Order: sequence, then structure tokens, then C-alpha cells
Amino acid sequence: MFGESGSDAKLLSEAARNLLFDCAGLSAGDEVVICHEAAEHGWYDFEAAESVATEAEALGLRVRRCEALPPDREQPAEVAELLTSPGNIIFFARIGDQGRFDGLAKGRRVMVYARNANDLASEFGRVPHQAMLGLKKAVDEVLFTARTIEITCPNGTRVTGRAPVASDTGETPADVTTRRFPLGVPAPVPANGFSGRVALTGALTPTGNRCYEPAVLPLEHPVFGLVENGRIAGFEGDAAEIVRIRAHYQAVADAFGIEPFVVHSWHAGIHPGCRYFDATGQDLDYWSNTVFSSPRLLHFHTCGTSAPGEISWNLPDATVLVDGVALWDKGRLMPQAFPALSESLSKAPSLARLF
Repeated sequence: MFGESGSDAKLLSEAARNLLFDCAGLSAGDEVVICHEAAEHGWYDFEAAESVATEAEALGLRVRRCEALPPDREQPAEVAELLTSPGNIIFFARIGDQGRFDGLAKGRRVMVYARNANDLASEFGRVPHQAMLGLKKAVDEVLFTARTIEITCPNGTRVTGRAPVASDTGETPADVTTRRFPLGVPAPVPANGFSGRVALTGALTPTGNRCYEPAVLPLEHPVFGLVENGRIAGFEGDAAEIVRIRAHYQAVADAFGIEPFVVHSWHAGIHPGCRYFDATGQDLDYWSNTVFSSPRLLHFHTCGTSAPGEISWNLPDATVLVDGVALWDKGRLMPQAFPALSESLSKAPSLARLF
């Protein structure tokens, strides 16, 4: 089992400290709940959560453990109570990802995207969280001060536009209130200033915000989503596939009383330590909601005007040009061309090495 050797245990300990201290901001004497989802549900192993709980106890934190059910089931009373409590909770469970934009949580909430002990102990979990915060801030700065942004992908996507900047709106971009660990994406870029064609391939997947069935709509043929200033103006491609897509959007919208044909926002992964794996043969909900931190995946949030939307369009190996310069180039984040990113990496040698 992972973690039995001294070196593996040391790496897990380093990752746990990164999560507990650098991300969650906890100190000895604080109470923390480690809320985990059983391995039988296929998303998390037991060892990742238990290694963090054990390390927390060794460091003098007061630890409670609880087990959550999948988010489409009624939660145990203990978990339901926790979700509205002011306590500190670290989620190795999908229920922690829901409502991450609503700002209703009173305590510190951390949602963990390292699904197993191997991923937690890898560089994905060990790059200092503060280094990732610095990189995120730099990417946000580049995107939200750009004059023009162009998104393309190998399947024919071409979308252009501009992010709203604070001088336009007087507001900062909406972002999650639940802390992400590892931190793998910048703030979502509102799509209301973007137009073009987005290649839809593989499947439409959920954003992890709410549960619905079917969660995934597999696509047998490529279809283009036509976007006009953040609205889905139509689809191009196989007629039968388009009928299925429209029906899926309408069903999700009807389930939650939301507007279906909206492109809310987009962002791409920024964590080079995130393990990217091919979607073939995978549970596509698990795939898209696990690899999204990798620079190799850009995704649009669609269906609904409230953050983040319910249906993802996933673009592997996309290119994002910012004022004509590649910030992502075929799925690789390119920090060298942007002073804000280069400066953030100069302060974080362990992260810089990954690039």
C-alpha cells in the first residue's frame, strides 16, 4: 500500500502540511473535520484522507472524521449539519464542490481534488499552495487586463473576445469561496464578451456544481457550438446529435429552473503537476472533474446565468492567445512571455522547475 515506505510517508506528510497550513491556514489547537467519501464510490481512496487526518493529529489539531455519501444522495445528518456549520472542513468528497460560488459557508472550506494518495504525494499536492496562489494571481492579471483573447483548439475551435476589467464593471471577477487544493485554475473569465465556434467532442460533462441525470452526454460526432457574446446561438454538425444536445440542455435547465443556452465563463488549468490522463474508457464525469487543473484542459461553463453553469465543454490541448501572445500553447502554459507569471515563478523555485 502507498505510504508504507519511509520516503512515501514523508511525501504524504509534506503534502498534508501544505494542505493544512499553507492552504487551510490552520494552527495547532484548531478543530478540523476531515470529510471523506468512501472508496467504493470510485472517486477517492481512503488513504489520502486518512493520511491528512493522521498528520493533523500529530501536529496538534483536534480532528473529527465523517463520511459523506455521493452528492446525489441524501447526506447523513452529521454531514448535513456540517455543511451549514461555521467549522473548518476539508473535503475528500464531491459534496464539498457544490455551492462553491455561493459564499454561504461560514467556516473555512477546502475542497481537495487529489483523488488518491499517489496524486496527493506527487508534485500536484506538494507544490506550496502560496506559490500556486501567486501564479493564479498573475494569470488573472494577464487575462483581465488583455485587450483581445483568442481561443483555438486542434478540433477547429475559434473564439475571440475580451474579459471585463475592473475599470469596466467596478467589480473583481467572481471566484469560488471554497478553497481549492491543489489550486489549479484561475478565476473564471466571463464569456459575455466572447463569440465564435467551439468544437464539442467526446462528451458534455457536468461542472460538479449540481447533480443531474444523465450526468454525461457522450457525443458520437463532433458538433460546433456557436457563441455570440456569451449566448449559444445554435449548433452546427450532425442533425441527430444536435437534437440530443438540445434535449440535454433543456432537461438540465428544466431541472433547476435556469436558462439553458448560456455560456457563463471559461478557464484553463494552470497546475503543471496535475496528472493528465486520456478520457478513453474513463467515467467522463470523473475524468473532466479530475484533470481540469492540468494546463492541457480548457473548459467552458454553460447552461445557467449563475456561476458556474451546469454543463462543461471540454477542450484538450487548446491555445489561448493574449494580445497575440500564447499564454497556453497547445495545452502548455507559457509563463516566460508574461512578466507577471515570470515574476511569480521566480519566487517559487519548486513550481518553476515543473515548467
